[in-house]
Amino acid sequence: MVHSHRQEKLGEQIAEDISDLIRTRVKDPRIGFVSVTRVEVSGDLRHAKVYVSVMGSPEERKETMQGLNKATGFLRHELASRLTLRYMPEITFKLDNSIEEGSRVLELINKVSREDEERKQTLEAQMASQHPDETTENID
Repeated sequence: MVHSHRQEKLGEQIAEDISDLIRTRVKDPRIGFVSVTRVEVSGDLRHAKVYVSVMGSPEERKETMQGLNKATGFLRHELASRLTLRYMPEITFKLDNSIEEGSRVLELINKVSREDEERKQTLEAQMASQHPDETTENID
């Protein structure tokens, strides 16, 4: 998908402003620790998908998303006072699990690495027990 420079700049500005607004102005207790990961703005600049990463349990993520969706009107109104646009984009929040997925993949890589190291050490121990050190010299 090709994005214009204007779409990208607007997406970056919306991400920055929404992050700030969530942190400083939104007081919904359901909203936990949220990071805006990216914003995709439609070609006509009338729609913005705001991708967020939410820390916590699945239930906490669900509650946070409900809180964000409830705050959409407030956030859109606040954005209108910060951005100079003819039309303020409709905001849709989407849960971004890429950080959690990345952590899971890293965890799997570390597990495989540990298992490989354990296999290597076991193999070396087996080889050492099967071939005792033959470096002792015969003295006549």
